[in-house]
Amino acid sequence: QVQLVESGGGSVQAGGSLRLSCVASGYTVSSGYMGWFRQAPGKEREAVTAISVIHGSTYRTDSVRGRFDISADNAKSTVSLQMNRLKPEDTAMYYCAAGPSVRNYKWRDETAYDFWGQGTQVTVSS
Repeated sequence: QVQLVESGGGSVQAGGSLRLSCVASGYTVSSGYMGWFRQAPGKEREAVTAISVIHGSTYRTDSVRGRFDISADNAKSTVSLQMNRLKPEDTAMYYCAAGPSVRNYKWRDETAYDFWGQGTQVTVSS
């Protein structure tokens, strides 16, 4: 049984940093894509970033480019999201997702991911 558990969320002032972690059990993080999505109150869930370990590829949405970095440690079954220069608009619940069959052009498509974590809250105050 696949389980994804996120941690590392919290409250921070604008300009600060947080590092989110997603530990996968029953799943190899180098299989397919691992992604981070977020959902702010009253908004739809959106893709933030994704990584394909086997292809050595990473993808980011424009609003986080230059600020967020995704990385994976297959030996630790962990995917991390380093978030720097946080802004109030980054406030959201952040979810880790795993998709063994995701294609690169579908990295933003949440329906392409098969497994999801419960989420970790990030709150950025101005």
